[in-house]
Amino acid sequence: MIKSSLPPILHSDIGIDNIELRLLVAADLEYFNGHFPEQAVLPGVTQLDWAVRLGCQHFGYSEAVANLEVLKFQQLILPGQEVTLSISNNAAKAKLTFAYNDGQNRYASGRIAFDTSPLVNQSSDVNNNGASQC
Repeated sequence: MIKSSLPPILHSDIGIDNIELRLLVAADLEYFNGHFPEQAVLPGVTQLDWAVRLGCQHFGYSEAVANLEVLKFQQLILPGQEVTLSISNNAAKAKLTFAYNDGQNRYASGRIAFDTSPLVNQSSDVNNNGASQC
């Protein structure tokens, strides 16, 4: 996953299992450079990175993405636009559903499944009775 700079958050509406963030997609973002010469557009990978990072910050997931589901980019996000990023949490399935929109205009959407398996410390010592020592 790339580590893009997060956009300015103009307004936020925080719920228990969902958040809505009004974002300013500033015209001077480096991600517009060369994407594309005739009309700058916000890359889909940047949109996905923002959804992952902002969702993880709010809902407490690590950024270990296991799978992307039903990922769709319907319309272009252009320099200087304001968009709303809506993120809903399904904690039982460790999934976030996200959508970028502005009123009736839907720009992108999808689901992000996270790897919630515990990390195994392979370098821990085991004493004679099988108990591990930290």
